[in-house]
Amino acid sequence: MILPFELEAEYIELYKLLKVLDLVDSGGEAKMLIAEGHVLRNGEVETRKRAKIEAGETIQVADVIIEVE
Repeated sequence: MILPFELEAEYIELYKLLKVLDLVDSGGEAKMLIAEGHVLRNGEVETRKRAKIEAGETIQVADVIIEVE
């Protein structure tokens, strides 16, 4: 499943992106998923919870692909 996400600012922190899109129930759950290596950023594992995600990037969690615009 592909989810487009339109940025309203210069960037969004990774854990906040997962929370905003309701892929997790809480910020803590998002941080745990990221820390355990379950999140890909542009095809590479991203373990920084506060990584600044900008337009043009792709985030993948399980079978969900987020296209940041």
